[in-house]
Amino acid sequence: MKLKVKSYGEHQDKVLKTVFQLHRTDNRLVTDEAKYFLEHGLTYNQFKVLEVLYHRGNLSIGEITKLTLSTPGNTTVVVKNLKRDGWISSIQNEKDKRSFCLSLEPKGKEIIENIFPGHINNLVEKMDVLSDDELDTLYKLLRKVQKHEKDHK
Repeated sequence: MKLKVKSYGEHQDKVLKTVFQLHRTDNRLVTDEAKYFLEHGLTYNQFKVLEVLYHRGNLSIGEITKLTLSTPGNTTVVVKNLKRDGWISSIQNEKDKRSFCLSLEPKGKEIIENIFPGHINNLVEKMDVLSDDELDTLYKLLRKVQKHEKDHK
């Protein structure tokens, strides 16, 4: 018995098929990343906060929330736990003395420096199926979709 598939029109079906493939790919990448971070004593969200502080420097909690694509409530909990464990600390914002930024502590810097090379290698291994030209094209296409969505809000 052949399964009947509902069609919403040729273009709409292509959009659905593509978006579902994006979700499946993203879910697989995030699941594999999270497993790697847990093997090193970090949650996925802890890694994202440490990584953004490592690569961007001191940031406000709002900036971290935006850059990690997280929610304010989740970021607050993650930051509280990272501070408790001595991986990050609060420092006075040099631009606005009334507010605070979060800063990576030596312990946090050490852990991110230890696991980041393996993280990069894992991502490269997963994306090795694509040539450099294909990676460039994929990036440009995803960026185009992202910019289009931003422009229509």
